[in-house]
Amino acid sequence: MPHLLTSALPYANGPLHLGHLAGAYLPADIYARYLRLMGKDVLWVCGSDEHGAAITLRAKKEGIDPKQIIDKYHELNKHSFAALGISFDYYHRTSEPLHHETSQDFFRKLDQKGGEFIIRSTEQYYDPEFGQFLADRYIKGICPKCGFAEAYGDQCENCGSDLSPTELIDPVSVLSGAKPILRETKHWYFDLARHEEFLRTWIQEGTIDGEPQHDPRQWKKHVIGQCMSWLNEGLQPRAITRDLDWGISVPHPDAEGKVLYVWFDAPIGYISSTKQWCLENGRDWKDYWQNPDTELVHFIGKDNIVFHCLIFPAMLRAHGDYVLPKNVPANQFLNFEGDKFSKSRGWGIELHEYIEEFDAFPNGEDALRWALIRNLPEQSDADFTWDGFTEYYDKDLADKLGNFFNRVTVLTHKFFDGAVPALAEAGAGAQVQSKIREATASIGSHIEAFRFKDAASAFVELASYGNTYLQDAAPWSLAKLDPEDPRIGTILFNCNQIAAALALLAHPFVPLVSAKLRTVLKQEVADNGDWAKTRDLLEAGKPLLEPGHLIGTAGVLFPKIVDRKDDTLQNLIQRQRDKLTAALERRDGATTLTAPPATPQPLERPAEKAEVSFDDFTKLDLRTATIVSAEAVKKSNKLLHLTIDLGGERRSVVSGIAKHFDPATLIGQPVVVVTNLAPRKMAGVLSEAMILMAEDADEKLQFVAPPAGFGNGWTVR
Repeated sequence: MPHLLTSALPYANGPLHLGHLAGAYLPADIYARYLRLMGKDVLWVCGSDEHGAAITLRAKKEGIDPKQIIDKYHELNKHSFAALGISFDYYHRTSEPLHHETSQDFFRKLDQKGGEFIIRSTEQYYDPEFGQFLADRYIKGICPKCGFAEAYGDQCENCGSDLSPTELIDPVSVLSGAKPILRETKHWYFDLARHEEFLRTWIQEGTIDGEPQHDPRQWKKHVIGQCMSWLNEGLQPRAITRDLDWGISVPHPDAEGKVLYVWFDAPIGYISSTKQWCLENGRDWKDYWQNPDTELVHFIGKDNIVFHCLIFPAMLRAHGDYVLPKNVPANQFLNFEGDKFSKSRGWGIELHEYIEEFDAFPNGEDALRWALIRNLPEQSDADFTWDGFTEYYDKDLADKLGNFFNRVTVLTHKFFDGAVPALAEAGAGAQVQSKIREATASIGSHIEAFRFKDAASAFVELASYGNTYLQDAAPWSLAKLDPEDPRIGTILFNCNQIAAALALLAHPFVPLVSAKLRTVLKQEVADNGDWAKTRDLLEAGKPLLEPGHLIGTAGVLFPKIVDRKDDTLQNLIQRQRDKLTAALERRDGATTLTAPPATPQPLERPAEKAEVSFDDFTKLDLRTATIVSAEAVKKSNKLLHLTIDLGGERRSVVSGIAKHFDPATLIGQPVVVVTNLAPRKMAGVLSEAMILMAEDADEKLQFVAPPAGFGNGWTVR
């Protein structure tokens, strides 16, 4: 069964930022790498979208040819993707002749079928000074809905409203600054409305002509919701041509001087990219696009849902020879430190900037991937912060993964000269192997369901399990009593099996780290089919590393950012924070704000704490959770040791509520927790989160909690 994956073609009119990476490219890379490890036939295509008004507008502003713009940013973005491990099978360009040919053939086929296009003469704004019709982005004016003075002819970037040029108040041409005039012009429209019934059934029920095509229960709710909103309002014809001098010429004798509208030709770029790859690899592109067994998945951001779930499927259906997507797992938006990415305000960091500035950061490419994966905007908008980046790197990669590998390799060399020992007795590794098998299956099932954050959490759980197992088994203590104790070998055999699993399972998330871990274990870099082979070994009860296999030493794989002895990495992160402070000062013309004194409150209520900024508040990660175990902390009459379920991850929490609650009554209690506080030990027990409580005048505590059954791991705002 062929698996055809696409990611939204990025515009080649500027560099990409972290939000782009988290939306359509990193999730697809995780999915593609996993499918390859499962031995599937995978083709993942993408490329630069090199037409459209935004590119010509930038070229006109800079006084250069559009080709200079697209050449520059095609290479820049392609290099950035490669540097961050984004493993496209082919990265094409819509300026290539093959794409022009494919798009024009597609237009001709729809035109020849009849009924798919409507030709209309309409009045469109025209710049008399430049002597050309104005595309939507060539017109600015006052937004009729919010009053923003810099709204474009297609959208107001202040309130987000979709607009048409004639709705703008006091429109002006961005080319000359002159007031445009209305002039009649003729355009081709795709009659989207005639496909409305098919689209409604296909979206809601997942069927075409009664035949199942996909399972709508597997689609994200916000994807189906947005589609149904458009369908319920009634679909309208969409213009597919434009009066521009840059783009793909419309192949029609009555369309001289017109080009295909970029939204029409851009998704066809997936087809032309596939064709080019097949030409270079001796394959037939129809095996992917016209094979009913093909699993087609579009990876996009939520701003592209309508195009990929309604318009492009209608185009493919109208053509008649193409498969439709099985899923469109669109992500929501990623913000940056509490605000939208903005190049003009200096807010955010672009991919090429990160690559340059973090060149000396250990495993810097994968550190970024990991921080984004742990906070992907899968179901709702998310926020990237440097504090979060630091925590995910230090806590997950350094404290859990790196620490485990370092200890296992050191101990294996200390006690067995670097050779994986044998089990002391048959069956002694069954429990550990079962845990590895469960984790492997869990991570795989989450990835297949496009739940990449849950998959990453399951990966961290396995690393945590390895650390806990090693710490509890304490082979060093056994060796002090009896260096020949056979249990030492069993423990390190099991630990090496966990390490081998982690090294492979890391590959979809952090491929460069995975390669390093596999090298430490003296294994080849993970390759096609290795996940399936690992699964088969585990199910057959066979080891991932045979006794006698020689391993290397890991050393410090992930030097910590927050390090009392070396602040090199912390200073690098601080420089990024300093840039944001400077950006705020430029925007607001202000320096550091001093919080006002606390306002006096009535005696029966505690005084309010000092004011904090909204940005400070948004740094707190508040999540829903459920208490799954509770016990008293030894040698303390105040503390309880709780375990909480965060929906894919469990954490240890120490809470000073022992005088208020019987541990036995807390199992199943829903809670709200702060998840991104730095872990610390209390009475010798590690606490990885803080539970929110309310306290009345009698110092009686109550949980601040969502309703029972609300679900775990959801953000509290």
